[in-house]
Amino acid sequence: MSAIDNRPSSSSSSSSVPSGIPGTPGVLGASRLKWRPVDIAVGAALGAACGVIFWGFNFAYMPISSVLGAVLPGLASVTHAMWYFSGTLALLILRKPGAAMYVNVVGTLVETVIGSQYGVGFVIVSALLQGLFAEIPFALTRYRVFNLPVSIASGLLVALEYGLYLLFFRYQGVSIVSPRGIVHMISELTGGAILSGVMPWFLMLGLVGTGALDRLASGRALIDTESSSRV
Repeated sequence: MSAIDNRPSSSSSSSSVPSGIPGTPGVLGASRLKWRPVDIAVGAALGAACGVIFWGFNFAYMPISSVLGAVLPGLASVTHAMWYFSGTLALLILRKPGAAMYVNVVGTLVETVIGSQYGVGFVIVSALLQGLFAEIPFALTRYRVFNLPVSIASGLLVALEYGLYLLFFRYQGVSIVSPRGIVHMISELTGGAILSGVMPWFLMLGLVGTGALDRLASGRALIDTESSSRV
């Protein structure tokens, strides 16, 4: 439950450093943060795809959580990031302020339309909140650094928010310092780092490699990097 600049190509001047796959600082200028129609369209498509994944995981979660819970109470929390990986993925692909919240909300709406056991108001608030936390590490870099460490930090922050929310509002009677509470938080953070940090990074790399994102900031970053390497 948890969206994806026409960035000018870097020149041979040392003042223009491509942003991108390695996570180096990007070309300066407010234009790189402006949303374009292609960003909105791709973000909507990404959100819709994630919404279908959320919906499908609703069915898979119960048997998975039953098995993991039988092994160790609280261990099932390692899978929760499948509901919020979309925010980090959106930021890596779109590289625009608000991308995580946009894609999360679209995904949530699609999930709700298909069929969700949760109320629409609840899931939209959750999507916005998770998107906000996913944005923080990228916002701290002024949306100039997109690398694996920042991606993992994004996933971890969402996991921290969601894990604490579950403890305080959903898991009645479970203390954060109890064995189950400790296992839950460790599992949540582990899942957040892997499923909402590492996984989105490699998904983005895979999509960029196909050329499908050439019109987006993430695709342009790879093109700029390759062009610079030939100079």
